[in-house]
Amino acid sequence: MSVMMGLRITGDPARIEQALNSDPERLKRIAQRARDAGCIHHRFFANEAGGEVLVVDEWPDAESFLRFFEDGTDIGEMMGEAGVSERPTPVFWRELDTPDKF
Repeated sequence: MSVMMGLRITGDPARIEQALNSDPERLKRIAQRARDAGCIHHRFFANEAGGEVLVVDEWPDAESFLRFFEDGTDIGEMMGEAGVSERPTPVFWRELDTPDKF
């Protein structure tokens, strides 16, 4: 069963979004590398209160994400351009089997 990965990034959401969009080809290369590493779904979300962005991915397992993330010097460069100074820590979530899911 796959896992959901949440990565909270402290920083200005507008600046992070600007850095992400500053080089669309770089972002497409990173996204393709993620797909090749097993990523199933990927999205960025801005906190409505400001001050952080949440990356939400679905991966086959935590190890697949960790290998991808550790190999990503381009990810670190982009975070630097966005003014991110704290290294974000991924948190992994597994789905619970409950009768109310839809």
